[in-house]
Amino acid sequence: MYTQMLTVRRLEEVANAMYKEKIVRGFCHLYTGQEAVCVGIHSAMKPHDHLITAYRCHGWSYLMGIPPIEILAELAGRESGCQRGKGGSMHMYCKGFYGGNGIVGAQVPLGAGVGLALKNEAKGNVCIALYGDGAANQGQIFEAYNIACLWRLPVIFICENNEYGMGTQMHRSSCSIEYYARGVPLPGLYVDGMDVCAMRNAAQFAIDFVQKEGPMIIEAHTYRYYGHSMSDPGTSYRSRDEITQMRSTRDAISNFRERAIGKELLTEEECKKMDADIKKELREAGEKVKKDKEIKPEELWADVYMDNKEVGIRDTVGNFHKHFRVGKTLEKDHIKLKSFKSDLSLTPKDIPIEIQESEAQLAAIKEAQKKAATKEKSKNKEKKK
Repeated sequence: MYTQMLTVRRLEEVANAMYKEKIVRGFCHLYTGQEAVCVGIHSAMKPHDHLITAYRCHGWSYLMGIPPIEILAELAGRESGCQRGKGGSMHMYCKGFYGGNGIVGAQVPLGAGVGLALKNEAKGNVCIALYGDGAANQGQIFEAYNIACLWRLPVIFICENNEYGMGTQMHRSSCSIEYYARGVPLPGLYVDGMDVCAMRNAAQFAIDFVQKEGPMIIEAHTYRYYGHSMSDPGTSYRSRDEITQMRSTRDAISNFRERAIGKELLTEEECKKMDADIKKELREAGEKVKKDKEIKPEELWADVYMDNKEVGIRDTVGNFHKHFRVGKTLEKDHIKLKSFKSDLSLTPKDIPIEIQESEAQLAAIKEAQKKAATKEKSKNKEKKK
């Protein structure tokens, strides 16, 4: 557990540095400070349990089975990424892990749907659906509570309360900040999300409970050290002193290390060596990723469907593409295919009449614009003369 928390933190540090070097682009939401939540819950999960979370998902991606180097490559948009660089920060998936949903709160009803599938399978596994305090006031979350309660679905709803939904403190956005008590009649637990052992115990209890009694809620009270995303400095709505105090008094990794050393489970030297080894491994992974390539343009439309029922991909006006597979697939047991051949040898008879008509219209518009531009140039020349 100590190694995992360290790995999540050092992974985020490398991602942070790569973002500042403009190797990682777009959105990037770091999990730094919240490591005890994911590691504690994961340590209680069984291999066949399922999980879906929000966009702060890099730590979960690693714990659910994606190697750190593939996470960093995915962030950088490189072909060795877990989704071959096409998913990015919020779209990493593996078996039993349904990624980090980029739409606030949308993962919660999806998690209820996974729970329904698991109940129908009746194999004794559960789904964990995580969301933040910023999403806790969404209507769809209460709808998911309702249907999960009615059907007694094996779902654990976990609110990761890091005290700030984007840049708004929880007291200003929520009339009730007892997030664990919002699901009446669903039972709820409040847990110190900065204590990995407390998180483990709560998750163990909840996993056993929901299989027998139906869904429940856990509020994991935690704290993020960085801003909402990399574009947010995180100090306009809270003071630097507040962040410093949290790091010095409640840090999950430091506190766990002190407890482990005090109980003689680890030594100071072992902890230092773990940290040094993990830092080195992830630094090397980051350097390797920088040398990796992006996918070829023709692969951009690969892996759109799991099982395509039509000749090509619909709604690609002017670009009719046959669907093909290249990335990791469930049928191939998550083995990455090393090579592929894209089938682009399409004859006009393969192209639907709608697309042919659309392309003819586009060509006519371009021709008319070209003629108008030529006419305008001639007029300008005459004026100059």
